[in-house]
Amino acid sequence: MPCLISRLLVLGTVSLLALAARAAQPPAGFTSLFNGRDLSGWRGGTTYDHRKLLELPAAERAALVAKWTASLTELKDGQPHWRAEGGVLVNDGLGGYATTEKDYGDFELQLEYKIAKGADSGVYLRGVPQVQIWDTAIPDTKDIGYAKGSGGLWNNTKGTPGRDPLVKADKPVGEWNHLRVVMVGSRVSVWLNHKAVVDHVILENYYDKNDKKLKPAERRPVPARGPIQLQTHGGATHWRNLNLRELGSEEANRWLADRGQTGFKSIFDGKSLAGWVIEEKAPVKTPADVMDIKDGTLVWRAGRGGTPYWNKELGDFQARVQFKLPPGGNNGLAIRYPGKGNAAYDGMTELQVIDENYYGARKQPDKKLDPRQQHGSVYGMVAALPGYQRPIGEWNFEEVTVKGSTIKVELNGTVILDTDLSQVDLATVMDKKTHPGKDRTRGFFGLAGHTDPVHFKDLAIKEL
Repeated sequence: MPCLISRLLVLGTVSLLALAARAAQPPAGFTSLFNGRDLSGWRGGTTYDHRKLLELPAAERAALVAKWTASLTELKDGQPHWRAEGGVLVNDGLGGYATTEKDYGDFELQLEYKIAKGADSGVYLRGVPQVQIWDTAIPDTKDIGYAKGSGGLWNNTKGTPGRDPLVKADKPVGEWNHLRVVMVGSRVSVWLNHKAVVDHVILENYYDKNDKKLKPAERRPVPARGPIQLQTHGGATHWRNLNLRELGSEEANRWLADRGQTGFKSIFDGKSLAGWVIEEKAPVKTPADVMDIKDGTLVWRAGRGGTPYWNKELGDFQARVQFKLPPGGNNGLAIRYPGKGNAAYDGMTELQVIDENYYGARKQPDKKLDPRQQHGSVYGMVAALPGYQRPIGEWNFEEVTVKGSTIKVELNGTVILDTDLSQVDLATVMDKKTHPGKDRTRGFFGLAGHTDPVHFKDLAIKEL
């Protein structure tokens, strides 16, 4: 009988281990960032601008990363600062930050963490601080917000959305917490223990925000890609079930389109060009002379120009549109267009819709776009930030806000332009051309075609 009991105990132990192994498997579609055994796939890091790291000469970059990585396994009381124990990633509060070797763009991250009393930690997103993790009982002597709970975006300006969690969802110190983060562009949503604590908030770029050498117009958003980092800040932390799922452009666009829909009305039904008109200019007589409809999508006719527009005059408004570019593709969004003439000059502006590698795709590598011709730019007047467009052939999601003399362009979840045209000095614009429509307060929204087969869908307007 004792022998039988021993066998049953062994079988039970094996069954429990097998069950634990199955439970540790990542959910469908996710990849595990931690193998449960060692630090494979991780390097060291610290609070360091990832863009500047990538700009370093290769040898200098490798030496710096090696220094950070070595700090992960330095010993304290005979134990490395970061180590694997029973499928858990353990940190004693010292050493560099555990940093993924791989960089990520849009993603969903799920993990579990457990902290010690007095711990202050966090998760850096694309190398930028941070989804906050801390002991909510820490004395709040500097109005940091400990008592409000974990999950907030610590770097965001005090008083702005995301700085503090919407609800306090922390479990007691010493218990495991579940953290879920979705990041699309610069927009972040966070759930702590399955409660929403941050809802689709733009993560401010810590490095540019705090760089006093940069003018406001020179401060860039968070990078389009970067690593995940687990911060050490003096208190012991435990991590397990670290799983990440990269989001494709289609899912990322749905994520953006599903938020903030209130008040938007479709201006293209996917079947006809009802409500659209165009200035008659031979050989163009109707919008159908420059655009075709294919599978619910507007497709610009190759070789045709013109500016078809939605036939309702607008003052302040927001526009949402998805677009897809061919290599070297060029088009535009006509803003407060008067119904005739050149949208870029006679209208308030044309916002560029263009392949960021325009001349390269056209086999003209000796030429470069003027920054004020890059995608999202106020044509010829104000440059938008490059580097946030999806690969050619994929759909992009763009939202434009026009209010008074200001224009903001958010591309794929990242603000690439935020400007006031009343402050533009026309003596400094591209080619020193006049822009007689710059100060228009009303006009039409349209598409400024430039002969390339650019695709558009899901066009919608919200009057403000």
